[in-house]
Amino acid sequence: MTTVLAVAAVVGATLPAASPAQAVAKGEAAATGQFPYSVKLTMTDIPNADGTTYDSACSAGLISPQWIITAGHCFHDTARNPVSGPVPYKTVATLGKADVADTSGEEVDVVEVRQAGTDDIAPAKLAKPVEGLETLRIPDGAPTAGEQLVLAGWGARNSTDVTPSTHLYYGKVAVSSVADTTAGVQGVWPAADTSACTYDSGAPYFSLDDSGNATIAGVESDGPDCPHTTSETVGRVDVVADWIGEELGY
Repeated sequence: MTTVLAVAAVVGATLPAASPAQAVAKGEAAATGQFPYSVKLTMTDIPNADGTTYDSACSAGLISPQWIITAGHCFHDTARNPVSGPVPYKTVATLGKADVADTSGEEVDVVEVRQAGTDDIAPAKLAKPVEGLETLRIPDGAPTAGEQLVLAGWGARNSTDVTPSTHLYYGKVAVSSVADTTAGVQGVWPAADTSACTYDSGAPYFSLDDSGNATIAGVESDGPDCPHTTSETVGRVDVVADWIGEELGY
């Protein structure tokens, strides 16, 4: 499975009781305004090497009024090599919504992407700034084993019904391992097999402090077919935090 997801380390956050699962495999439906920094990416007319095209999707997180962060592999050439510069195909960011039918929020073109290079992470620039939406903070430290996280993404329900969700879903995970540039996470709530799914790639992993401020820990990179109880791979944002600051002028 190539995934597209967002995850978050929760500090002092309380999650409601479980209910029937939907997209983000075995996840819970997000309420309007619950995760205002969660972004749905829709890609159209992606070119294949043989001249044909296809459509796809990813998830992302808003890190400033005009910049999002996602998985580097969401932007690639016909050989599937990640690319920097102008976006290689039409990409639209849906922001400020928990459901595509919501009248709130807006859709903005993504115009530029910058690959981090050290891991599967890429900041991308919106055609214009968005106003009034909370953004994710950049971390100053690494995630730790045992830390609990929340994932929120626009992915499919499972690996057999592979369709991007029209609603934002989330769940709770825990850090199971920490490597040089990545971390592993496994499902905790609402079920042990709560996990990222297809089209969750790039969704942010973020922590919530007592005031509800969110700090991104990583972005969804890859994992097994969903739902699953094994480890999911997350690209660590702290590893490239200084580089992001330089690129975006933080």
